[in-house]
Amino acid sequence: MIRTTIMLLFWTFAAPVAALIGFPLAFIMGNVRVLYRLFMWGARTGVWLTGVRVKAVGLDRFDHTRSYIFMTNHVSNLDPPIQIPLIPRQTSIMVKKELFKVPILGRSMRMGSLVPVDRGNRDAGIEAVKAAKAVVEKGLPMTIYVEGKRSFDGKLLPFKKGPFYLAMECGVPVVPMTIVGTHYAMPKARYAIKPAEVRVIFHQPIEPKDFGSRECLMEKVRCAIESGLPEEYRHASPIAEKTTRTEAPGENPEQPPIARA
Repeated sequence: MIRTTIMLLFWTFAAPVAALIGFPLAFIMGNVRVLYRLFMWGARTGVWLTGVRVKAVGLDRFDHTRSYIFMTNHVSNLDPPIQIPLIPRQTSIMVKKELFKVPILGRSMRMGSLVPVDRGNRDAGIEAVKAAKAVVEKGLPMTIYVEGKRSFDGKLLPFKKGPFYLAMECGVPVVPMTIVGTHYAMPKARYAIKPAEVRVIFHQPIEPKDFGSRECLMEKVRCAIESGLPEEYRHASPIAEKTTRTEAPGENPEQPPIARA
C-alpha cells in the first residue's frame, strides 16, 4: 500500500511539472516530443519507486525507425507505465474515454494523438478503430491491449477483432508483446504493489505479407504472446487436452505409451 501511495504521489506532483515544461515547448516547437519524453520519464520513475524492476527482451528484433502496431496482453494497471516507455518511438494507444476528462492528463493525451474508446459501446468501438487508423497512417506506432481488459488469472482472454481489422486495413507490421510479472506485482482488483521483476518480451514482427486472413493473423499473435507466458498461464492446446484425456485412469489402460506422448 505504501509503495502504491508513493508512486501516485510522485505522479501527482510530477505531472504538473512535466506539463509546465512540456506544454510551452510543444506549442513553440509544433510537436509533443519533449512533453512525451517527460511523461515517459515520469512513468518509469514512478514504477521504479515501487520496487518493480523491468527487463526488456527482444528490442533488437525489429527496426526502430519503422511504424508498427504493437499488440500485447494485459494483466495489471502497471502494464502501460511499464511497456509504453520501452517502445523506441512515440506511440499512440487506445485508452478509456473517461481518462480524457482528467485535467492535464486528458489534454496531454489529446496532444499525443491517443485514441479514446468506450468499451461498452460497439459503435464507439468502430469509431475508435477508424481514429486509430488515421493515427497509424500518419506514421505513428500504435500499442493495443488486444484482450480489451485486464485478465484476472494471468491467462489470455479472447481477443477483440478490432485491432486485427486495423492491422489488415493499414498494412503495417504487427509486433506481438508479452508482459510477465505484473500479475504478481499488482493483479487486477488489488491496490497494493509488491516488488517484483517484470519482463516485457518483444516477439518477431509479423509482416503484412504473412498476415493471411484476419483470423490467421489473430492466431499468430495469440501464439506469439502465449509463448512468452509461464507454463502455468498458458491455455492447454488441443493436443495437450487429448493427451490428458488418454492418460485419465480407466479410459484405455492398454494404450501404448507412445500414443500418450
